[in-house]
Amino acid sequence: MALTGRAALLAALGSLPVGLWEPGWTGLLAVNAPLAVACACDFALAAPVRRLGLSRSGDTSVRLGDTADITLTVTNPSRRPLRARIRDAWPPSSWQPGTEVAASRHRLTVPAGERRRITTRLRPTRRGDRRADRVTVRSYGPLGLFARQGTHEIPWTVRVLPPFTSRKHLPSKLARLRELDGRTSVLTRGEGTEFDSLRAYVPGDDTRSIDWRATARQSAVAVRTWRPERDRHILLVLDTGRTSAGRVGDAPRLDASMDAALLLAALASRAGDRVDLLAHDRRLRALVQGRSAGDVLPSLVNAMAILEPELVETDARNLTATALRTAPRRSLIVLFTTLDAAPIEEGLLPVLAQLTQRHTVLLASVADPHLAQMSKARGNADAVYEAAAAAQAQTERDRTAEQLRRHGVTVVEAAPDDLAPALADAYLALKAAGRL
Repeated sequence: MALTGRAALLAALGSLPVGLWEPGWTGLLAVNAPLAVACACDFALAAPVRRLGLSRSGDTSVRLGDTADITLTVTNPSRRPLRARIRDAWPPSSWQPGTEVAASRHRLTVPAGERRRITTRLRPTRRGDRRADRVTVRSYGPLGLFARQGTHEIPWTVRVLPPFTSRKHLPSKLARLRELDGRTSVLTRGEGTEFDSLRAYVPGDDTRSIDWRATARQSAVAVRTWRPERDRHILLVLDTGRTSAGRVGDAPRLDASMDAALLLAALASRAGDRVDLLAHDRRLRALVQGRSAGDVLPSLVNAMAILEPELVETDARNLTATALRTAPRRSLIVLFTTLDAAPIEEGLLPVLAQLTQRHTVLLASVADPHLAQMSKARGNADAVYEAAAAAQAQTERDRTAEQLRRHGVTVVEAAPDDLAPALADAYLALKAAGRL
């Protein structure tokens, strides 16, 4: 039970003090006798809180940056109308800073024997699962002098998915894929590509594409067309170790890697390739495999939603062994990790041959644009030292990338906003060259 501010004000103005004590109150409150009677009546007429029926419905998933609406249905089985203030509590990251109070608190009136609905709008600021906390109900009497208060546990979970901001690049990459696939007038030929069809020769065609047997059977010169190989296996490997926790801009490196992985998965599935996902640091964090083309992207998004960087050193040997078990036949393995010298030289390079002798390996790394800004700094001693440090860091990354290339690895390094399209272009180049 709770005394309202209105009742406290009336008590302060009263002229006949009477001692009144209730457990949980902070002290002795002076009230007058008529007010005490009014409070008692108000408390008796307030609808009971414990008997209320509460249930939830609404969104169970939302992309980061979008809003989710959760509906709370309140049923009043008593014979007294419910006049209530309700707090629907969620974790702080469920709202933008400063909006929690307005979004989580509601006023509600429910007549006796009826039900009403209120909606809590969430706008999460982090990926992962957001679980509802307690619902606190404060039921007032008709005079607003006294209130009953209680809490209810009404479970509900909203999964906050990666935003997939790079999907804006998908139409242009699909257009390039259609060109490679022979669906437009631009046709390519590469080692390992598949024969598609015959068509009439036009000036400018490669004479090596002429099919002389087909030409002999008809009056016109026929040329072969090819399309990139289909049904190839793509394994996306996310390094979730400590280096993925480093923030570039406003987000961890892992988030930029996820965004690039989603664009590549969407493109590869449209190209007829099979896409699997592996997330690993010292142990397996997520595994998605065997999904159909229509189901692969939702499965990847759902699996990535709950991934967080782990502040441990990645076990490159264990990661490699897990990747080899996941991809027993020749595949394109796309490894999302750092180009920092120590993790590569001490972790990946000693076991890299196990991957490259069987698979095509592509390494994608998030570059920090701040390094480029630091390298241009001048004007005072501190700025010059910053420029020298940035140049040294970039030189080490370039040297590490060159070491990987000498082992046959294709390296893509770009800023967070540019990594996804750059990785998609590298995939299309490999596909056009028949190297998948």
